[in-house]
Formats: sequence, structure tokens, C-alpha cells
Amino acid sequence: MSSLLKPFSVCEGPCESGGVRRGCPSSDLHPQPPSQRLTAAAVAAGMGSLPAHQRLYAARRNLAAAAVGGRKITHPGKAILAGGIAGGIEICITFPTEYVKTQLQLDERANPPRYRGIGDCVKLTVQDHGLRGLYRGLSSLLYGSIPKSAVRFGTFEMLSNPMRDATGRLDNTRSLLCGLGAGIAEAIIVVCPMETLKVKMIHDQCSLRPRYRGFFHGVSEIIREQGVRGTYQGLTATVLKQGTNQAIRFYVMNALRNWYKGDDPRKEMHPIVTAMFGATAGAASVFGNTPLDVVKTRMQGLEAHRYKNTVDCAFQILKHEGPQAFYKGTVPRLGRVCLDVAIVFVIYEEVVKLLNNVWKTQ
Repeated sequence: MSSLLKPFSVCEGPCESGGVRRGCPSSDLHPQPPSQRLTAAAVAAGMGSLPAHQRLYAARRNLAAAAVGGRKITHPGKAILAGGIAGGIEICITFPTEYVKTQLQLDERANPPRYRGIGDCVKLTVQDHGLRGLYRGLSSLLYGSIPKSAVRFGTFEMLSNPMRDATGRLDNTRSLLCGLGAGIAEAIIVVCPMETLKVKMIHDQCSLRPRYRGFFHGVSEIIREQGVRGTYQGLTATVLKQGTNQAIRFYVMNALRNWYKGDDPRKEMHPIVTAMFGATAGAASVFGNTPLDVVKTRMQGLEAHRYKNTVDCAFQILKHEGPQAFYKGTVPRLGRVCLDVAIVFVIYEEVVKLLNNVWKTQ
């Protein structure tokens, strides 16, 4: 008798084997993998009144939103455009520090030094050439900085997107490798010819009879005399420098970003925080590879013919000028790079946010 009073459930009896289970969650018919059951349970608290299939759909939608809401998986096209804009703005702001750094690195101890320090370099340049002298060589960097940053960020996103987890998070080791790949790509495609032209034009200004009347005249003269190879002097040193540069920068930036966001991938980063992290990443790259930057600069100068190769250049610097010569121009480079990286990352992130509103991608 008690069995007759027992509440009837359509989940029991013949209907269970027959598969007709009205009122029972559809997940009982098709058991979910543990990961999906956990995801559904995570949203059940706020959606307990919804049918099971709707709760599961909402859970999957939330998982996709988490991947977009945290460190966004940026479309490579957006990365290229945002990187180019950021690079162009940054170089116009920071070029005078690059000019001073290059002059100090070219001022070899083997010859009577021309400059006594940063202030003296700025003073003499302004006396001889006016304020415009501090921007000599800007055109070569401006023409190159836009594609350089575009290649850097585009390559980084193309390499890193497949490596991110379901929340859009990239671990530190992979960010190091992706940064290395981005640095090598920008070195070969853009940086080496751009840097060679910049160094030659700055070095030319120091000579008694400057030969180059401007960017395009300088390019035509260098190619006429040395061929296209003349714009690829110091390629090995440039690849080493840019590869380690971006590996360090993206590694530090990604590590700081992961630390800041913790377990919440959707946590927004204020531009000031981005700038601070970018400046820290820039400082780390300066101390990590300034020796390579000095060698690269010498290999691209007008006296590059004195060196057999990159290793010979490093050996001669060590022999004639001592180990401290590998850190010439560190202070002006530190100021420029910290400002450079901070500005680029801030502008890049903000432009990507803007593009996400007007350019819809998967």
C-alpha cells in the first residue's frame, strides 16, 4: 500500500530504459564530461531556475566570454594596425634621446672623445645644428617605426593566440618564445635597414663635410655605393639585439600582467598601470642587451669596414676600450626605452580597445 502512495516519477520504471524522460534533465541522457559538469555547476547558482540545456549553453557562453574578457585574443590585423599607430606616435616623442644615445656610442675612446657626457652632447648639437639637429635621422626611424611596431605586435599575436588557454591567458615561458619570434621578424624585415640608415646619417652629421642632404638622398647614395647589402650591415647583431629585446619585454610585461590580474582574467588594467609595467619591461631589456646594442651600432656606422664581423667588433671594443664600453649610452637609452615601451604598450592597448568597438572579429 505504501508503494502506491509513493510519489510517481517519470524518471523511474520503464520510461528510463525507453529513453522517454520528460521532466528529467537532458544531461542524464547524455552524461557530460567532468569539465562541462563543473562549468554548469558554476553558473547553476545564478541560473538554477533555467532548464538544464539553457544552463549548459550559458556556461559555454560564459567560458567564451572569459577568453575575451581577460587578456583579449587580438586579431592579427588589429595588432598590425594598432602597433603601427603606436610606433609612429612614440618615435616622435622620444627621438632626441635616441640621437644622444647613438652619438655617445659612436664616440670611441680610441679617438679623442668629442663629448663629455649627455648634457655636453645636447649642448654641442644645438650649438652646431640648432634644435633640429636633435632630430637628425628622425625620418629614417619614423618611416621604419610604423612598420616595425606593426610587424612586432602582429607577429606576437599570430604566435601567441594558438598558445593561450581557454581564458586567453598566456604563460610566461610561451610569452618569452613569442617575443623572441616577434623580435627576429621585425629585425629582418624592418629594423636592420632602418637602423643602418639612421646610424649612417647621424654619423655623417659628425663629419667635417656631411654628404647626405636628407633621408632619400642618403638612401640613394648608400645603395648606389654599397648596394642593398649596405642597408643590412650588422644583421646578426640586430637579430640578436631585437630578439632578446622583445623576448625580455614581452616576458616581463606578460608576467606582470598575469600577476596583476591573478585569478580574474577579466580584470581591466588602467593605462597608468600598463605604462608602469611597460617602463619596467623596457628597463629590463636595456640592462639585458645594451652590449649587443653597442656592437650593432658600431657595425652599422661609417667605420664598420674596420670590423670583420660581429664577433670581431665585440673583441676590438673589449680590447681597445674595455668592458665598460659595452654600456656606453646606457643612461640615455634607459630613459628613451622606458618611455618608449610604456608609450607603445599604452597606445597599443587603447587602440585595440577602440578597434574592438568598430571592427568586429571572431
